[in-house]
Amino acid sequence: MAKGKYEYWLSPDGLLRLEAYARDGLTDEQIAKNLDIVPSTLYEWKRQYSEISEALKKGKEVVDIEVENALLKRALGYTYDEVTQELCKNVETGEVELRVTKKVTKEVIPDTTAQIFWLKNRRPDRWRDKQDIEHMGQIGGVTIVNDIPKPDTT
Repeated sequence: MAKGKYEYWLSPDGLLRLEAYARDGLTDEQIAKNLDIVPSTLYEWKRQYSEISEALKKGKEVVDIEVENALLKRALGYTYDEVTQELCKNVETGEVELRVTKKVTKEVIPDTTAQIFWLKNRRPDRWRDKQDIEHMGQIGGVTIVNDIPKPDTT
């Protein structure tokens, strides 16, 4: 394979590798390094060849969905089973074998930081830090008086 040649990266094998790089969570700069090109060349290829752009988008989409699912799981909390094992020597045969010694269901409590992050991004109209409040009408209560006599300074 001639590394860095766009023709290879347009082939089915090349496009599959590009998708895999993106799915692995690599940045465009890291992908360019793997292709043995500079990032600006990768950006140009993405503009010129929709196949390359689509392969990278497709790969990144899979990882984004996995991260979204993990964030939501962490925000809501979950339970999991923890299984511990230990090596035991069989008295009759003398062989060492692996035995399950304990299975415990553990709970991960909901994470407020994950909840805040989720809500600020999914419901910014209700949860962002800065709220836009619009006021219509006049503000009352202040009277400006221009005819107040000035004190005599002589």
